[in-house]
Amino acid sequence: MAGELISSAFFIKKEVLISIRIRRGKAKTKPTAPKERINGQITARSVRLISETGEQMGIVSLREALNAADKAGLDLVEIAPKANPPVCRIMDFGQYYYQKERKMREARKKQHIIQVKEIKFGPNTEEHDYKFKLNNAMKFLKQHNKVKFTVRFRGRQLAHKELGYQLLERITKELDGLVDFEGKPKSEGRTISMVVTPKKDIDKILETRNVQENDE
Repeated sequence: MAGELISSAFFIKKEVLISIRIRRGKAKTKPTAPKERINGQITARSVRLISETGEQMGIVSLREALNAADKAGLDLVEIAPKANPPVCRIMDFGQYYYQKERKMREARKKQHIIQVKEIKFGPNTEEHDYKFKLNNAMKFLKQHNKVKFTVRFRGRQLAHKELGYQLLERITKELDGLVDFEGKPKSEGRTISMVVTPKKDIDKILETRNVQENDE
């Protein structure tokens, strides 16, 4: 009895392994195939055919195009479905799609996610602390992130909000030409804040300014 159980278990495991084997060779047409229609999914009666070497083969019937692809051991891929007639190319669809996915992944890596970095001040921030924080803000702006400048008041400082506005006004003048301001400073409870967005060409602007300063 034990021997029969072991044999059955081994047999089931073997069946599962066989069912998930990936066959190599010509791509199979599936209902879930992404975007481009291939092989049997193409419905046009005639197509403008491009060979695997890039040669223009003119307008042919779909059957002729499929036969040509089959003869080459490759796939017929509809690369321009909206054309009249649709444009199809003979190619290795598996390799084509792999390269397409790879390019998309690389493009996503290069995309920059804009973050909002907050720099906090007090209404009586000392000069060296002010410059230190402003330098940090510049680093964030060079990374093409937004920066939120916040002045926080404590206790009796709240009676002198004008100091906060003056501080933000100073920052505004120092960043003039480098950023775009998202509205005027806003007062909320014990804070006054403003958000700035770096200009798209902030790197070039800073480079130009550095050259001018060095010339002087």
